[in-house]
Amino acid sequence: MRRSLIGIGLFLFFGAFVHETAAQDRLPIIDMHVHTMDGSVEDQIAVMDEFHIVKAFLSGTLEEVYSFTAAAPGRFIPSPMFPVYGINGFPDIDSLRVEYLAGRLQGMGEITSQYLGIPPNAPSLEPYFALAEELDLPVLIHIAGFGAPNPTFRLSAGHPLLLEEVLVRHPKLRIYLENAGYPFLHEMIALMMQYPQVHADLSTITRHVPREGFHDYLSALVRAGYGKRLMFGTDSAPSWLPEAIESIESASFLTDEQKRDIFYNNAARFLRLSEEEIAAHHQE
Repeated sequence: MRRSLIGIGLFLFFGAFVHETAAQDRLPIIDMHVHTMDGSVEDQIAVMDEFHIVKAFLSGTLEEVYSFTAAAPGRFIPSPMFPVYGINGFPDIDSLRVEYLAGRLQGMGEITSQYLGIPPNAPSLEPYFALAEELDLPVLIHIAGFGAPNPTFRLSAGHPLLLEEVLVRHPKLRIYLENAGYPFLHEMIALMMQYPQVHADLSTITRHVPREGFHDYLSALVRAGYGKRLMFGTDSAPSWLPEAIESIESASFLTDEQKRDIFYNNAARFLRLSEEEIAAHHQE
């Protein structure tokens, strides 16, 4: 019995050692889709440390976002989430401008207008896109064929080609679409072909779509030539991060270089991180 207990103890010790070593050896990851309401600051930072998430695009209410950034300076790209599940309604443009110019906010979105049945080309969103283009802000928008339960959510307001008028009016807009516009594959390919500023995250579809279906969708986008514009995201509670990472790592059709692009390189380029920051991420 004593020998068995010693054996169990050694197993647990070496298991923990292997897990810790694997975390230390993991290459850096940028998570382009994190929300404040999906976990506490402590939980979020702990899971980021465990899986070497060096930076995350964070959205929520301003109060919550500022709480996260104060707890972990430099780890988050603070952004207002509106008009639902974050800021209630559309925030005042002048007030937002003040926050951006002061450096307290660095991104825009998740823009959740689809949850109110409002398409991206609606006049009510135009001032926000104009401000984002003016200040060169990265923008995340929910444009997809599914969403969380909400009585005013409309699939018809999430068709990727509804974004075309916005892209024409704002050719320098730095924008990425949630879930790569799933399941509108051909529309996404057309949009990305015509408008090179368009990027996409791979977030909720890593777990809400059957793995084979997700891999089929991802493979089609990569085969179409857009592997350099796809970015890793979770849009989830911290406990779901391992599944999101595994969904990319298990994609046998991706090369190691393509996986690194999705996990880090594409986001670093999209966010225009400095060479110094990129080097620091790889030394941590």
